[in-house]
Amino acid sequence: MDWFVAPDYWLSRLVFQRALAVVYLVAFLTAALQFRALLGERGMLPVPRYVSRVSFKQAPSVFHFHYSDRFFAAWSWAGCVVSVALIAGVDSHVPLWAGMVLWLIPWALYLSIVNVGQTWYSFGWESLLLEVGFLAVFLGNDEVAPPIVVLFLLRWILFRVEFGAGLIKMRGDACWRQLTCLYYHHETQPMPGPLSWFFHHLPAPLHRVEVAANHFTQLVVPVLLFTPQPIATAAASLMIATQLWLVLSGNFSWLNWITIVLALSAVEFPTTAAKVPGPPLWYEVVVLAVGAGLVALSYQPVRNMVSRRQVMNRSFDPLHLVNTYGAFGSISRARYEVVIEGTADDVPREDSDWREYEFKGKPGDPRRRPRQFAPYHLRLDWLMWFAGLSPAYAASWFGGLVERLLENDRDTLRLLRRSPFPPDAPPRYVRADLYHYRFTTWRELRETGAWWERTYVREFMPPTRLATPVTQRR
Repeated sequence: MDWFVAPDYWLSRLVFQRALAVVYLVAFLTAALQFRALLGERGMLPVPRYVSRVSFKQAPSVFHFHYSDRFFAAWSWAGCVVSVALIAGVDSHVPLWAGMVLWLIPWALYLSIVNVGQTWYSFGWESLLLEVGFLAVFLGNDEVAPPIVVLFLLRWILFRVEFGAGLIKMRGDACWRQLTCLYYHHETQPMPGPLSWFFHHLPAPLHRVEVAANHFTQLVVPVLLFTPQPIATAAASLMIATQLWLVLSGNFSWLNWITIVLALSAVEFPTTAAKVPGPPLWYEVVVLAVGAGLVALSYQPVRNMVSRRQVMNRSFDPLHLVNTYGAFGSISRARYEVVIEGTADDVPREDSDWREYEFKGKPGDPRRRPRQFAPYHLRLDWLMWFAGLSPAYAASWFGGLVERLLENDRDTLRLLRRSPFPPDAPPRYVRADLYHYRFTTWRELRETGAWWERTYVREFMPPTRLATPVTQRR
């Protein structure tokens, strides 16, 4: 049926699928390399403890039936293998039904991880990857032209991502309406990148232009996605350009990249459409049924989006099939960082030899320039930013982090850039202080070589030790 497919989008589908597979690979690598310290049997928020109090119906996951660190590792690395296969285009060389199954596998694998990920997986891009990944199952392969229904639903996701983010800003912090939020945002965002210092020091009028352009891209341009070509391609291209600007200005995991992937599905690349036979009846029925189901599930996200009490980044079903999105409804005016230190002294005093732990991504040493990590996601570093906003954000896991630092836990130390203590000599005490960080000025950078200036604010956690020292446990 001619109305069912869009042959001109076969190259758009190809680019979209390969790019999405890359995002999947990054997500599974992040899980495989970080889970032991975060979610493992001896992690800060162990999966076994979580599944003992949350039902399978609430959070569908294979780990309700079995969990071990080795099994979780195998599960994550399996996701990496399938992602690499999809990047290589294996799905294009198998029958249609097999290609669909191949795309279903990473979605099911990642769903099991996200649904037991707790605080570490509470970010909007986790649900976004699952929602987009589920639709990718029904996009087809070289045996059929791309279904119009699926292409439309991909644009529907992109619309909700951008328009929802725009609405939450206009309804939230007044600085968005006053065009002044970027006076602060580049400095106070969760994890600044190597160019964030320079973005922060752009002239104030340019910051106001940035905000105005952001409002236009998020509140006006998304509507154009549903217009005829080439307007829809122009709208998607503008979104891609805006997302690349955000990629340069900070570390936002794979949020910007998967948004770019979504926008690519709306771009009509100049090419000659490949001639393929009509889609089989069973495929048409499945796609239309799934499409109707996703439209029905869109009720709650749309209701939330138009509500004055709009919330950000929430899933309305345990399979994360249709979600609501949004980012930075409010902007911090000042940056506060939790600095963790340890000492080997038997009695902790202010003049003890306190040594600072260094994180990979979050600000620490004022002289260390911020690094680029996105699309890779440093989960602990992001949560440390929330801890700086309020101790309540860290209540469930910060004590576990301190305990593992006192033990010199190998898996936890791998999440850090550097531990100040040798592996066989853990600290006797660990403490945490809260500091105010601000970007230095051009003059301060030239004179001191420091990218940050920090000022002590208050104690975050007093010196703490293990009830039984590690040496006595051995």
